[in-house]
Amino acid sequence: MFTLNTIALIIAIIMFIVGIVGTILPALPGAILVFAGSLVYGFMTDFQTLGIYFYVVQGLLLLLTFITDFLVSAASTKRFGGSNKAAWGAAIGTLLGIIVLGPIGILLGPFVGATIAELLNGINIKKAVWSGIGSVIGAIGGTFFKLIVEIIMVIYFFVSI
Repeated sequence: MFTLNTIALIIAIIMFIVGIVGTILPALPGAILVFAGSLVYGFMTDFQTLGIYFYVVQGLLLLLTFITDFLVSAASTKRFGGSNKAAWGAAIGTLLGIIVLGPIGILLGPFVGATIAELLNGINIKKAVWSGIGSVIGAIGGTFFKLIVEIIMVIYFFVSI
């Protein structure tokens, strides 16, 4: 039969897979599920192999994925000719998009936020939309970066157990 450690490992692996798939699709909070998989494993095994240092590093990596959602989209907006207000609009749009629309808000939120910020700033519609497109490209780049961070989190988990 399966031991508790084996069951914990199976649950963690399932959560890792669902988390990574959720980041790609974006349907689920990927990095949170990867972190939670490690946490569930720790609880189920009485934290025999994973200590505080492991969870601090994982928590920092998780925080990095959140920061990425805001900064990459804003930086890409500026790269596509958007103003500082558009970059802020993209960052705020990302946050509001996630809250209001869930995972799809990661793509739609920055576009709407950057575009509206530019329009309110008196920028013509064409340039405003380009700023919005830049924010979406940034969001896609951010998703790629988050995938890399999540894979690092999973590898670190397996190295640590």
